[in-house]
Amino acid sequence: MYLTAGLHRSLQRHPDKIATVTGARRQSYRQLVDRVARTAASLRALGLQPGERLSVLSLNSDRMVELLLAGWWAGLVVNPVNTRWTPAEVAYALGDCGASALAVDDGLMATASAMQTTQVALPALRHKLYIGETQAPEGFVALEEGLASAVPMDDMRSAPDALAAIVYTGGTTGFPKGVMLSHGNLWASLLGRMAEVPNPPHYVTLLTSPMFHVAGLGRMLGQMIVGGTCVTVPAFAPKQVVALMAREGVNDLVIVPSMLQMLLDTPGFDPQGLPRLQRILWGAAPITLPLLERALEAFPQVDFIHVYGMTETSAAVSALQILRDPAFLQSERIRSAGQAGLSAEIRIADAQGHELPAGTSGEILVRGPAVMQGYWGRPEDSQQALAGGWLHTGDGGVMDAQGYLYVIDRIKDMVITGGENVYPAEVESVLTSHPAVSMCAVIGVPHEKWGEAVHAVVVLQPGAQVTPEALSAHCHAHISGFKCPKSYEFREQLPLTAAGKVQKTALRQAVAGVSA
Repeated sequence: MYLTAGLHRSLQRHPDKIATVTGARRQSYRQLVDRVARTAASLRALGLQPGERLSVLSLNSDRMVELLLAGWWAGLVVNPVNTRWTPAEVAYALGDCGASALAVDDGLMATASAMQTTQVALPALRHKLYIGETQAPEGFVALEEGLASAVPMDDMRSAPDALAAIVYTGGTTGFPKGVMLSHGNLWASLLGRMAEVPNPPHYVTLLTSPMFHVAGLGRMLGQMIVGGTCVTVPAFAPKQVVALMAREGVNDLVIVPSMLQMLLDTPGFDPQGLPRLQRILWGAAPITLPLLERALEAFPQVDFIHVYGMTETSAAVSALQILRDPAFLQSERIRSAGQAGLSAEIRIADAQGHELPAGTSGEILVRGPAVMQGYWGRPEDSQQALAGGWLHTGDGGVMDAQGYLYVIDRIKDMVITGGENVYPAEVESVLTSHPAVSMCAVIGVPHEKWGEAVHAVVVLQPGAQVTPEALSAHCHAHISGFKCPKSYEFREQLPLTAAGKVQKTALRQAVAGVSA
């Protein structure tokens, strides 16, 4: 159960089959394995040793696929970094995981360069690597230049319990936490998913989800394990995506609902132009029934599957096949996240971790071989999250008598906007740093395009005045754009509990009442 195992199998079974497509560049499994082995040798020649962390700040491309695989081939721990983060956020992650090397492509070079102004100390960072298409900037080593002369190294074939990746997710404290996923964790997730949602080796997958998310990372690995083809795009641009899908005969798509809506809203879009598309999986954010009904009508030949999971579970732990039967489409079950997959147990529990009877709401707990090893450098957080041998997801849900899971609330108040996780505490911290703001609360409100939008309820300092535009500019100066509130509401006070905590449920109800 090591993540490069599929490369050996594909090299043996179909060496000349296309493995990756990026733009006009196509490479076979024979070429991919050779480049991976040479890149791994180049990484080791720099002095990087098994277990050291390799951070990758890159848009989706074949070069990123190669580097992630090469990191595992060399026995390294990869840290794919969120490309939407600010330089300060990127620097925090690199410092937190003690990255020994950072690899950057052309699209993220400005972010990497700006990290120097953040004054975040990175004592472990010894190497800055360039994986772009032009000349390496000053201070960066171009991996490509030494590739031809590198002697391919043998695959380390890491043990199942060896750490494979540190993937950062947010936390209620506002600071990202590094989720530790082993080779065995990711393998178990992939096998569990493939048992529920078959992954034929002839499938051509379009990697629209970024590989710094477990959805994109897992989908790439799924293709590598069975010997399928990965087509990459640096970003989701509907017109270009449609043209690429038609040209490459894409069968399989993993998206968030906002991407699906953008696809259907593209002027002149004709679903008949994608006759080879067979499956669309969505997750990471809720989908509205009107959007799902519209998609089912637009793609009568396509299977739609809803999956539920998170970084801490190495991606999906449940799946729901959407049936086209009218009775199913009108039933409550269409709102569920499906049943537990073969690599996971799921239960609904009370605050003490005791399982609750069917139909009772509580916290969603998950157990199984795909569950993370813990949070990097955070033993107390890890112990709390994995108390009793179960992952405490922080999500609220209900399970019916047949084991169908319904996600009804996010206990930790996380907002999911366009598939991105936003943690209110981080946004609230930035807002309250503005001199005009006394108190604030950040919640998610329904949004047709993004699933949810970030909404801020603000209490100003006595006598202070400030515009939403000024608060927006303040937020954009400190955090990524997708985390910034899209709307503001000013109040004289916030609803508080007896303990002085903000009643966010009341705020959500008030916003829902206004929009109803």
